[in-house]
Amino acid sequence: MIWTALAVTLAAGPALPQAGVQLVKVDLSVVAKGYRMSKLIGSSVINDKNEKIGTVDDVIADKDKKQLSFAVLQVGGFLGVGGHLVAVPYESLVIDDTGQKITLPGASKDELKKLSQFNYPAS
Repeated sequence: MIWTALAVTLAAGPALPQAGVQLVKVDLSVVAKGYRMSKLIGSSVINDKNEKIGTVDDVIADKDKKQLSFAVLQVGGFLGVGGHLVAVPYESLVIDDTGQKITLPGASKDELKKLSQFNYPAS
């Protein structure tokens, strides 16, 4: 049974690109200077008074614009439990060159807790 499935898979041949899709060469030096979302998620977020106000839970890209639009922050809670999730515009975050320091200027933990709670849609 396993061999049959493997034979069918191999017989299908390699995946071919869809018609109309054009690959472009990218400048890898620009890519290397970008922020890795996998490294930002879980990072602390501070305000301009250097107070920890939350952590980055996720980063959301707009489907239509195909750009990063929102950061989901967890405010309060302990070790990921009991926190309040809020969405803020991604562009409002100030991230240092190394991606190690994320600041949301002018925000406080109390102000963030007053925002509407964000809930991930059921898949």
